Amino acid sequence: MSALVQHACSFLFVPANRPERLPKALASGADMVIADWEDAVAPADKDSARAALLAVCADLSPAQRARLLVRINAEGSAWHAADVRALAQLVAQGVAGAVVPKAESTAVLAAVAAAAGAACVLVPLIESVAGLDAADELARAPQVARLAFGHLDFQVDAGMQCGPDEAELLPVRMALVLASRRGNLAQAIDGVTVDTRDAATTTADTQRAQRIGFGAKLCIHPAQVAAVHAVFAPTAEAVARAQQVVQAMEAAQGGVCVLDGRMVDAPVLHLARQTLQRHAWALQRHSL
Repeated sequence: MSALVQHACSFLFVPANRPERLPKALASGADMVIADWEDAVAPADKDSARAALLAVCADLSPAQRARLLVRINAEGSAWHAADVRALAQLVAQGVAGAVVPKAESTAVLAAVAAAAGAACVLVPLIESVAGLDAADELARAPQVARLAFGHLDFQVDAGMQCGPDEAELLPVRMALVLASRRGNLAQAIDGVTVDTRDAATTTADTQRAQRIGFGAKLCIHPAQVAAVHAVFAPTAEAVARAQQVVQAMEAAQGGVCVLDGRMVDAPVLHLARQTLQRHAWALQRHSL
């Protein structure tokens, strides 16, 4: 299983029919880049987008290919079979795997995994009520690294009309967070922020995702990446506090202790270690 996919905080979409944008997306600082064969590509351009991605990937370094996922077209579409065949070629070259849209069936995930090989990481995109109903099964399917939330399509499928804060989607987001935990997956990936000009909106959406329990966010513009990283990377104060907690518990030999007047026990220690792990990943990001 790809450690990059499991630890990544930012997943940046780039249209596969614009191959000149792929190196720029990889240079944006995004943890992972998703080359899109689905929604970002018009039907008339599907075949050329597939060919363009195969061509440009040949010029990428192994490290760049390891940071690349491909969003294939959904099962049942006219392009799915050809996408899966091309995906197998890309995975053989070192591309991490696939984002599977309209994910509702473990049988579809199994077919993609079988065709693309054991090295292919899968990220099911939950975009429908049926996908939500199947979230636990999808999370436990072989080769699945994380669940992702396609909240715009979900609203359409469910007939929802959400307000600006999307409070109506809180139960759905919580369900995906909990399904990820039950499936022993890395934290789920929240949906996109459609306003690419307002960094404050991206920040607020990412903070909401973090509070709920998501560990990453889909991005549609390179300008959103820094705001996402700023939220998920612990502050210097949080890192210092986590280090103090670990040291205090080590001094107490694992027993309950008091630090600055507050009780420190096993759950507090676990949260501190998670903070330090996120900090380590943020430091590692700069070396990618």
